[in-house]
Amino acid sequence: MKILLVFNREPYDTTDVTWNGLRLAGKLVDGGNEVHIFLMNDAVDMARDACQPPEGYDQNLTAMLKELIGRGVVVKVCGTCMARCGIYKNQPYFDGAEKSTMQALSDWVVDSDKVISF
Repeated sequence: MKILLVFNREPYDTTDVTWNGLRLAGKLVDGGNEVHIFLMNDAVDMARDACQPPEGYDQNLTAMLKELIGRGVVVKVCGTCMARCGIYKNQPYFDGAEKSTMQALSDWVVDSDKVISF
């Protein structure tokens, strides 16, 4: 099954929403599903090495995203949001997070069996 996860939120927003979405992505991969992740709005920070867990937070969301990429998950980042959004606006993106477009997101939505937004 093809599953698209769309992340919109600041990675460390005082909730576990993003962490739970990444955990779900890992389990979907474990189940043999084809998983795509699209980052937009403030979620683009997750693809920057500068994004580190705040003091006292026990999970590194950037490391989790990199691990998913290593497992074959394709990660695309909204190109417009890369320039406009996030706390770390001028920090570079790490390899494996591909600059993308709304058209690519649209294509993924149409091609996916399931779309989940976080």
